Order: sequence, then structure tokens, then C-alpha cells
Amino acid sequence: MADENQDKKQQTKKADAAKAAGEKAEAQKAAKKDDAKASKKAPAKKEPKAKKEAKGKDSKAKAKAKDSKGTKGKEKKAAKGKEAEKTSAKKAAKKAPAKKAAKKAPSAPPVVKASARYVRIAPRKARLIADQVRGMHIESARALLQFSPRGAAHPIHKLIDSAAANAENNHDLIGDEMRISSITVDEGPTLRRYRPRAMGRATPINKRTSHIRVALTPAED
Repeated sequence: MADENQDKKQQTKKADAAKAAGEKAEAQKAAKKDDAKASKKAPAKKEPKAKKEAKGKDSKAKAKAKDSKGTKGKEKKAAKGKEAEKTSAKKAAKKAPAKKAAKKAPSAPPVVKASARYVRIAPRKARLIADQVRGMHIESARALLQFSPRGAAHPIHKLIDSAAANAENNHDLIGDEMRISSITVDEGPTLRRYRPRAMGRATPINKRTSHIRVALTPAED
């Protein structure tokens, strides 16, 4: 009987020890699980903060980029608008003088010109006739030149007739209704000649030439 009691006591001790060991192992496992959960939860909480910060920075950067793009777009649009205004102003400025010139063109009377060069007469003699016919009606000038005794009257008469023909053929004007608006006589080249004189001397002879220009305009009624 004593042996049986001892065996029972030993068995109960072993069972108690096994239970205690099992409880310790379970406690250790539970502690490990708790530690693992805590370690998992801690980074999980930290990661969202980092992500949120990164997202906030990204959103700020995107907003700044959008703002910069918007400002650049506005500046470009403003620059384009200014350039368009400048070009339109330039075009209007170019068109305005053209319109003014077109309006003023009919008011300016047409001028018909003719010239005779190297006329074999001295400019001083030709200017005497030119001063007489300047500003006269063409019919009056023709009458004066026709009966003038001076030698310059003939070439000036021919030049006035040539200018009247230019008015009729080139400008569709009436040649007999013109006025001599201007007539000028310029000096041309001089032909130098010499005449023998007594005692072996020679005296110079200057044969002068003239350039005559005439401008006709329609006579006012």
C-alpha cells in the first residue's frame, strides 16, 4: 500500500510539473504573440504618418506646379494679347496714311513735265523769255512767244507744245487748258572757240548752252 501511495504521489507531482511547464509555455507563446502584435501595430501606425506627410508634400508640390503653370499661361496670354494689340495698331497706322493719301491724291493737281537739253542759246537770254511766260495760260504764252523778236522764244515755244502733247497723250488732259506752273533755265556745257585777231593774237568765243524745263498744270476755272 505504501508503494502505491508513493507512486500516486509521484504521478501527481509529474502531472503538476507538466501542467506548470505547459502553462509556462503557453504564457511564453502568448507573450511572444503580444510582442509580435505590438511590433506589427507600431510600424503600421507610423507608416500612415509618413505616407500622409509624403502625400501632403506631393499635393503641395502639385499645387505649386499648377499655380506656376497657371501664372505662366496667364503671362503668355497677356504677352500674346499685347503683341496682337501692337500688330493691330501698326496695321491701323499703316492703313490710315494710305487712306489719307488716297483721299489727298485727287486734290493734288497733276503735273506734266517736259525738258529740252543742250539748247544752243545762252541761259541769260533764255531766262528773259522764261520770266515773261511763267504762270501764264498756255494760249497766252503761245501768243506772246509767237510774236516775240528774241531768239529764245522759238525753242521755248516748241518745249511748251511738247509739254501740252505729253498732257494729252500720257495724262488724258486737254492741252489747250493748261497753265505754265514753272519754267527753269539752267546752264549747260560751254563750247570754247577762238577767233584770230591782229598781230597774231586770238580772242576766245564762248558758245553757251542751256537746259530748259517746263511744268504744266490744269488751268483753274
